Amino acid sequence: MKEPLLTLSGVHTHIGPYHILQGVDLVVPKGGVSVLLGRNGAGKTTTLRTIMGLWQASEGTILFEGQDITKLPTPEISRAGIAFVPEDMGIFTDLTVAENMTLAAARGPLDPDRLEWIKTLFPPIRTFWESSAGTLSGGQKQMLSVARAIIEPRKLILIDEPTKGLAPAIIKAMSDALLELKETDTTILLVEQNFSMASAVGDTVSVMDDGHIVHAGEMAELAGDARMQERLMGLSLEAHQ
Repeated sequence: MKEPLLTLSGVHTHIGPYHILQGVDLVVPKGGVSVLLGRNGAGKTTTLRTIMGLWQASEGTILFEGQDITKLPTPEISRAGIAFVPEDMGIFTDLTVAENMTLAAARGPLDPDRLEWIKTLFPPIRTFWESSAGTLSGGQKQMLSVARAIIEPRKLILIDEPTKGLAPAIIKAMSDALLELKETDTTILLVEQNFSMASAVGDTVSVMDDGHIVHAGEMAELAGDARMQERLMGLSLEAHQ
């Protein structure tokens, strides 16, 4: 396995009276796509939000490039090179696509070459550049959400359920974009229920259940073992297509 970019050790997260993460140990290798799987309510989204500092870990350690980011505020975590694409997309629907992208470039003007690459990666960004983001389809909004996260070079992108509710053609376009993105210096931690898509883009996989990791390994191993899928998830993950 490649050297770790992100390491969670014994991470617990409480939200009000609820103990959601119960000692999460997670390693995200540098480079490629790491997939986080699990049933609804297992703690996947909470894990991403805890990494991003949106919810504070009550116990444990989060290391990013060997530095402790456990208690850092979200803006500092972002400046360290981590971006988050939430399930609800987090775009500004009253602004144009161009304005959404401009706001996401916190370090200054848009880089023309990088913007052109993103428009090639996600053609609707080019097509609807001057349109209101609120008029986009669900798939187009999801593309905009990911595009905003990569408008500046990032070391790690946390992506939560990018294909949820999308048509197969849009899922294919998203998969192709993630495959191209992982060829860059960007590492991706992906939460995804569509196992066909996850297995197509993922290099490593961790499975969550009841707030902790119950399996970690190579995606190819899990994808090729139906019995392991059933043992870890209670059903074949192919059912998540």
